[in-house]
Amino acid sequence: MTNKNIPVVILCGGKGTRLREETEYKPKPLVEIGEKPILWHIMKGYSYYGFNNFILCLGYKGNAIKEYFLNYEYMNTDFILSTKSKECQKLSSQAATEDWNIIFADTGKDTNTGGRIKRIEKYIDSDIFFATYGDGISDVNIEKLLGFHNKHNRIATITGFHPHLKYGQVKLGKKGDIISFQEKPQLKDLVNGGFFVFQKEFFAYLDEDCVLEREPFEKTVEDKQMALYKHEGFWFAVDTYKDCLEINTMYNNNITPWMIWEK
Repeated sequence: MTNKNIPVVILCGGKGTRLREETEYKPKPLVEIGEKPILWHIMKGYSYYGFNNFILCLGYKGNAIKEYFLNYEYMNTDFILSTKSKECQKLSSQAATEDWNIIFADTGKDTNTGGRIKRIEKYIDSDIFFATYGDGISDVNIEKLLGFHNKHNRIATITGFHPHLKYGQVKLGKKGDIISFQEKPQLKDLVNGGFFVFQKEFFAYLDEDCVLEREPFEKTVEDKQMALYKHEGFWFAVDTYKDCLEINTMYNNNITPWMIWEK
């Protein structure tokens, strides 16, 4: 049986400098896909598999994420507000159906990724926990990911994805003529796209100033304690404003493979 109490740690503290058009006034995880933040989409993916305990590693504009969830119920329903008495009365039954338990952890404005995870160690009371970035969405099967991790008996498992090239690829013949043109082809190589599973022992590889993807990962690999779960399905990271426009175009055209909760 799967332990549904396994917590999900989400890195939400980055400044999103390459997405300045959106992140000047809000943290990157609150950038919207459709009418919901990226963060909500990520959490829905884990929740679909029954994992409803979340730890949000806050940093840049972290208060905005707190405010979003504190006002979550009224953001999802019609209501009457008396400005004098401050009393609210719901007008519809469209309240949110999510049953999430969320820890909002201030992990510092300029803390690196590994340091953020280190700083929430005190909130992990299980032998295992999930972790992921606050800007990547996927249709990865979390149950299968966890099963893979347990089977391989390693301290850390990362999920590998085939990224798409950002530009169209042109192949030329010997005389300079174009042989073929392929728009944003999927690459054969794998990249780390988040969706991690860690044993609690992984905290020994971290300190409060480290970059997760450097020394901690390098040392874990050196100790032969890291496995890679290969995902052949959908993955998309919202790194730039162009990415934001692209994923919203997909959403508006009802191309939403990551929204497994609606399938």
